[in-house]
Amino acid sequence: MTKCIIRGFGRYAPKRIVTNFDLEKFVDTNDEWITTRTGIKQRHMAAEGESASDMATEAAKRALADAGMKAHELTHIIVGTFTPDSMIPSTACRVQQKLGIRDQMCVDVGAACSGFLYALETARGYLALHPESKILLACSEVITPRLNWEDRASCVLFGDAAGAVILTGKNAAGAEDTPRVLDIMLKADGSLGDLLMVNGGGSADPYKLGTIVDEEYFVQLEGREIFKHAVRKMSAACEEILEKNGVDKKEIDVLLPHQANFRIIDAVGRKFDIPAEKVFSNIDRYANTSAASIPVAFSEAVETGFIKKGDLVLLTAFGGGFTWGAALVQF
Repeated sequence: MTKCIIRGFGRYAPKRIVTNFDLEKFVDTNDEWITTRTGIKQRHMAAEGESASDMATEAAKRALADAGMKAHELTHIIVGTFTPDSMIPSTACRVQQKLGIRDQMCVDVGAACSGFLYALETARGYLALHPESKILLACSEVITPRLNWEDRASCVLFGDAAGAVILTGKNAAGAEDTPRVLDIMLKADGSLGDLLMVNGGGSADPYKLGTIVDEEYFVQLEGREIFKHAVRKMSAACEEILEKNGVDKKEIDVLLPHQANFRIIDAVGRKFDIPAEKVFSNIDRYANTSAASIPVAFSEAVETGFIKKGDLVLLTAFGGGFTWGAALVQF
């Protein structure tokens, strides 16, 4: 079988940082309320005019540099996002343009907070069909303009960021065959979709000239219900992928979950009996960046040495749709 090797990591976060104390000035909330319920202390916010493709391009450049590759070597560009630059063209095409290259296959993948895992499985499929492929997978979200700042239950949860990886079917010349994706498991349940949504502007709720922008155009969620499903579904996905691959949970060196809420991260770790010191979290500094969450955390965990050579890493995510899944990566 064709391997899926991660050749490079990259991440980007906007310069503007908004702390919980900053939010107190225009949202009916406070630092203690946000911190105790979510673990979030700050988030990055995109500058005016800074798009998902802008951020994805910056993350891509850093991933390419980490991989020792040039943009023109790429054969595929995949972007995971629910906040695209536009309906047409795709954000992936915009990234291609900004990298100054052409002719690559470009496609966006929409799976909300599970976007990285869904895009990663998509990339594995391309590598299986075309083993010589060199794939850029970037996840980028500009969520803060999609927040209703009068809804304190949702607006404090999110931030903007982008993360990227370079994937190939072969390791670089003279390099060892790691890190590599061992397996991915993905699932969804559309019957629960209304618990987390952005409806306004879709074909079921189309734009009309003169339409007033209301709540439908912003993130809407049912936090308590999402919490229960997220913990249950991510834990089950982790158990299933380990059983499928004959791996005992004691063999997991690092659990790297989607950074949605520290309570969810902690609950998944405890439910799965993984010690806190093996669970990577950066939600305090980034908040929930949806599809960008895992690749941003992944890049940071590798750069800081939290993930080391030889580690077996378990990734898991849960997002709107509902979508969820897990992946195993061997370093």
